[in-house]
Amino acid sequence: MPIWVDGDACPKVVKEILFRAAHQRQIPLTLVANQYIAVPASPFIKSLQVSSGFDVADNHIVDSLLPNDLVITADIPLAADALAKGAAVINPRGQEYTRENIGARLNMRDFMETMRASGTVLNDGPPPFSQQDRQSFANALDRWIARIIVTGRKI
Repeated sequence: MPIWVDGDACPKVVKEILFRAAHQRQIPLTLVANQYIAVPASPFIKSLQVSSGFDVADNHIVDSLLPNDLVITADIPLAADALAKGAAVINPRGQEYTRENIGARLNMRDFMETMRASGTVLNDGPPPFSQQDRQSFANALDRWIARIIVTGRKI
């Protein structure tokens, strides 16, 4: 079960956690981005640079997905598309997107986008990445790996 990473906006600390897990557990890991991303030498880890353009990296990830693959992204539309293909999705702060919660997240995203566009809400972006976020992500990744091992699916 490969791990696909929306690499353009993924925090460095999350990439480091993923690099360790992929190498230690021999899980194929691919970072997809519009720019080059350096990765450690490992037969299980690769970086794929796609052409620049709106959603090019996202579309490559969705097109490559198989059921039960894992996607790491904070991009809610990408998460929705990945869930529709049967993948698991975790954001870099360790929140799991599911078929049950993705609709509400899409609605909130669209609502906030409308509010920002109207000038009603100013947003400086997400809060700084914290130690709690790092731990939450590591725990969510461990839960996904454990589910794969318990169900006997081949990594």
